[in-house]
Amino acid sequence: MQQFEAAKARCPGALVLFRMGDFYELFGADAREAAELLDLTLTSRDKGPDALPMAGFPHHQLDAQLVRLVAAGRRVAICEQIDDPKSTKGLLRREVTRIVTPGIAADESLLDPLRRNWLVAILPRATVAKGAGPKGAASRGAVPRALPGGVDPSAADAEPADQPAPGLTIGVAWIDVAAGRFEAAVVARDELSDLLLRLEPAECLCAVRDRDLVAGILEEAGLRTAGAASAGPAGGVAGGCAVTARPDWWFDDDAAATAVGRALGGRRLEGLGFDLPADLPGIAAAGGVVAYLEENEPAAVARIATLAAWRPGHRMEIDEASRRSLELVRTVGGRREGALVGVVDRTKTPAGARLLVEWLSAPLVDAREIDRRLDAVGTLIADQALAAGLAARLTGIGDLERLISRVISGRAGPRDIERIGRAVAVLPDVIGLLTTATGLLADLRDRLDPCEELARRIGATLREGCPVYARDGGFIRPGFDPRLDDLVELASGGKAWIARYQAEQIERTGIASLKVGFNRVFGFFLEVGRAHAAKVPADYVRKQTVKNAERYTTPELDERQRQVLGAEEEAVRREAELLEALRLVVAEHREPLDRAAAILAALDVLRSLADVARSRGWVRPAISSGGELFVEAGRHPVLESILPSGTVVANDLQIAAAVPAAADLPAAPSMLLVTGPNMGGKSTFIRQAALVAVLAQAGSYVPAARARVGVVDRLFARIGAGDDLARGASTFLVEMSQTARILNRATSRSLVILDEVGRGTSTYDGLAIAQAVIEHLHGRVGCRTLFATHYLQLAALDRLDGVANVQVLVRQHRDQLVFLHQVVPGAADKSWGVHVARLAGVPDGVIERARDLLLGFEAAAAGPPARPRRRAAGADQPTLFE
Repeated sequence: MQQFEAAKARCPGALVLFRMGDFYELFGADAREAAELLDLTLTSRDKGPDALPMAGFPHHQLDAQLVRLVAAGRRVAICEQIDDPKSTKGLLRREVTRIVTPGIAADESLLDPLRRNWLVAILPRATVAKGAGPKGAASRGAVPRALPGGVDPSAADAEPADQPAPGLTIGVAWIDVAAGRFEAAVVARDELSDLLLRLEPAECLCAVRDRDLVAGILEEAGLRTAGAASAGPAGGVAGGCAVTARPDWWFDDDAAATAVGRALGGRRLEGLGFDLPADLPGIAAAGGVVAYLEENEPAAVARIATLAAWRPGHRMEIDEASRRSLELVRTVGGRREGALVGVVDRTKTPAGARLLVEWLSAPLVDAREIDRRLDAVGTLIADQALAAGLAARLTGIGDLERLISRVISGRAGPRDIERIGRAVAVLPDVIGLLTTATGLLADLRDRLDPCEELARRIGATLREGCPVYARDGGFIRPGFDPRLDDLVELASGGKAWIARYQAEQIERTGIASLKVGFNRVFGFFLEVGRAHAAKVPADYVRKQTVKNAERYTTPELDERQRQVLGAEEEAVRREAELLEALRLVVAEHREPLDRAAAILAALDVLRSLADVARSRGWVRPAISSGGELFVEAGRHPVLESILPSGTVVANDLQIAAAVPAAADLPAAPSMLLVTGPNMGGKSTFIRQAALVAVLAQAGSYVPAARARVGVVDRLFARIGAGDDLARGASTFLVEMSQTARILNRATSRSLVILDEVGRGTSTYDGLAIAQAVIEHLHGRVGCRTLFATHYLQLAALDRLDGVANVQVLVRQHRDQLVFLHQVVPGAADKSWGVHVARLAGVPDGVIERARDLLLGFEAAAAGPPARPRRRAAGADQPTLFE
């Protein structure tokens, strides 16, 4: 128990799995928690009120139980027996050999192969306006306490009432431990939620002083619940990721910079793209990450190659609401199938699948880089043999990126290294396939190290079909190590020795049927039939009686048995030594292997995009720096993939913002007002416009006959309705919050798609808000906008220069409504809501009554107009109803 308490003190807030023989045991509060999480039986060694609770599971179940604990957001410390029970008398030493947390988990069994696993550090810092407060300096102390609605000014550490209200600058750093990918940034408070929701961190790290504030930030972001409420005094779970608080001094500028310097080998941060001192909060957050890894997973620090400075604007910015509305990565129901990534993902490797998600979530904004990707995709479409060759080489190579991490951490087993060897073996073939490539494909080829010597070393060392664990043995190729070969021969009993010894005993005794045998219970023996009992020498010692025979041993056999048993253990140790030597060789090749993993993933994505484009007849978009978005015969990529061939109606789109556009392009409006009935296809039309922009800037061909895309800097989509009752937000409030964000952040190079703005309130309120939104986007922002609405009165706004109407066609045949899903110029004159209600199965009586009421409402609306209210002097803008 003293050993257990020492382990608990070493790992505060962690569940300690304490190895005792063939079991991992937990005690006290850990046992109660684990019993609930893992469905274990709670027992105790003693009885009575002071009994200590215990729970445990067999040691071979460790991997499976770790999966469940990490999924629940728990931090786990594994305390192993250090001493060998066979050679140690008395109490065995036990030490914590490994700590697993949701953010630093790197084992394949603990990770989703299709998603990155991010550990994020959040460092809020209060600031005041320049020149305000003492010398206008930013506070480096505690920041105001956060409530779900924001900062609580009544908190004890809030700014005094006579001081300017503080702002909040957030230093953020995030790392994928399994890949060694490490980034840092300084972001504004209102930008943090989108970043966190894009990353979906498994664990958030913060200073003890900021724990409540960070929990509030995560709550505001609305991250999904991880399924646990607390992880002890040093952590907890808030909004879907474990929150771990560590000492405040870890995040001080000097201590953090020193930690980052250790991880990066002393490289200067300015050379990595950081702007000092402005980026100090981000670097301080990165220092906290490094300190956390040094405490819990020191080998992971060696995985870090660099620290990248993340900057907004280097990729198309897509906020979480827009990503969710467009279903880029997953559907509203959380499925990959039915989302855009599910349509274009034909990758062969897990790393390729993860990279594809990154390309779609954050497309490029540099037209030259986009064209380089499109050139590569075009080459792979035209050269089917090249694409097929790459597919063949990439199939079955596994997750090289994460396998390298296991090598660096020292936990790679025989099968892991065998799989690395399999991946490395294809590199020369990949280079050969790309011999004549140009552009991006040539750049990838030239950066690829064939690692031929490493491939030969792995192939010469390991046999095919290696076991997962080194303890299972039998994975070193025969002939590689003469010493091991001798031990294996001896451990197997030494067939030559047995044959020779058996021949000697037959000659000695004259018993032709005598044989030497072996079993696990009795070891080696000489078996003699009972008919020859009189010929048995006196020095034979009877060992076992079996049917029709007696089994004996001799001093020579006993000595051989001792040698064999010792050889088995020695062979296992020797194989472990050879495996460790091989692991070190692989670790020395970390840089070329990391580079190969990234290049193979990129080739996998490019090949996948080419495969989709070839099979579906997609076309290469023209990319420009102008403000146009021209699509001829565009289709929705997801609908096209799930509906029968030829049933998706293609539609044209022409919009252009006020930013400079090519002179050879026809004039086009910057805003389209899209009207038509429910189920007519308005939402599909505006969504497919956004998806074309995303695909094009990600480097993909697009579903159209022709397309020209002016680079979009920010993409905004507000589609659908939903409330947030947990935070007291109605459907209309959520809609207005998302709309406000768009109006405040959109630029002239943005693309905005809006569906039914204003529908969550009364007709006149909603109509007024919708018109004001249109006027703001048209007059002040000037961006490309698709605005779908049921407010037919808004069609009058086509009098504004740059605003045009289009409608989704519908036809009434007798008493049936036929949706044509075709978009044409002009405004709809009906909403057809009653007909759609009939299609939905609303009872006939209700439909008939609704028709009568509708006729009455339309007749009243056709009467003399109401007298307009007097306008203020100088207000020359007529109202819509005038």
